[in-house]
Amino acid sequence: MQLLRNPAIRLLFLGQALYWSCSIIGITLTSVAGLRLAPWPALATLPLALLVLGNLAAVSPLSMFMQRRGRRRGLMGGALLGVVGGLVCATGLGLGSFALFCLGAACIGGYQASAGFYRYAALEAVEPRHKGRAAALVVGGGVCAAVFAPAIAVWTRNALPVPFVGAYLAIAVLALCGVVAMSRLREGAAPPAVARGWAQMRALLARPMLRAAILMTAIGHGLMVLAMNATPLAMDFCGFSAAAAAQVIQWHVLGMFAPAFFAGALVDRWGSRRVAMLGSAILATSAAVALSGQDFAHFLASSLLLGLGWNLMLIAGTTLLAEAHAEHERGPAQALMELSNGTTAVLMSFGSGALLAGVGWTAINLAMLPLLAFALTLLWLNARPAVERA
Repeated sequence: MQLLRNPAIRLLFLGQALYWSCSIIGITLTSVAGLRLAPWPALATLPLALLVLGNLAAVSPLSMFMQRRGRRRGLMGGALLGVVGGLVCATGLGLGSFALFCLGAACIGGYQASAGFYRYAALEAVEPRHKGRAAALVVGGGVCAAVFAPAIAVWTRNALPVPFVGAYLAIAVLALCGVVAMSRLREGAAPPAVARGWAQMRALLARPMLRAAILMTAIGHGLMVLAMNATPLAMDFCGFSAAAAAQVIQWHVLGMFAPAFFAGALVDRWGSRRVAMLGSAILATSAAVALSGQDFAHFLASSLLLGLGWNLMLIAGTTLLAEAHAEHERGPAQALMELSNGTTAVLMSFGSGALLAGVGWTAINLAMLPLLAFALTLLWLNARPAVERA
């Protein structure tokens, strides 16, 4: 916790807590609000899909903008998109306009994209020996959101005469606090911009260690999104209430962020490869627990382990990525990782419901195991020399 004396780490921790508060409110309410506005029930989750697509559309422009103009302006601009998105969603709800609501969700996706760069900003604010701890601590800001955001969602849902309007106004207020926090971030010297384009991307992906960092993180992130989205549906099929599913998801979110208080120290001590292997093992254990039964305890334990494994793979992958590129390549390298994570999130978000209905909960968890084995193989073959530490 000594790193919290660093002003940049404190502000990024706060920014992460504010963003994830917005995200949890949105995850809790957006599909339900969409069902009220959508012309057909099948379109109820379209706003969530557009949010993810908004994230994908914003990642590369944000990364390149920050490469040229610095972190502070880019992160402020991303949080400002959250303000705009919350206000547009609230307006859409007030007017009964599904199109406006969808537009607001896409803007919130831009905020999500900018929040993905908080952990990279943390790496740049500390000495190399503290990079793992710094990235993990900033990601850990989500613990505050996991504790408080569900209560905010419940309280604001019906706080105003039109249902859900208060919740999206709360998102706008929280994002505005994020704008203020990012405006106080001290800006270091931005590295010089370099030539961009597919040639540069191919050159980066030709590096085994960088490729391993991106693919390993994308696999961990994609499997987490797949299982997380399928869990409430699987619990519904098993006869559990929405309240029970919400409790499981809350513990899952705590699992995603609680390791921040020790994951960074593990990376700094053991190296990225070993911590990523530990994360893969925990994700495999999550699948094994899910396969062993379908009562409440199994769903809760597997979801908690799913969050823990995701956190370790994300922190290890982020640190490994930083070891695999030069400072002037920061923008495109980070954009590649965020695009990869976002693409897998889109595919898994769209596919989780269909896969659950088509092949079932058991098959989804069985499918995790060969993908995790592939991730471990990548780490063993490509990342070994660079992350072994004395």
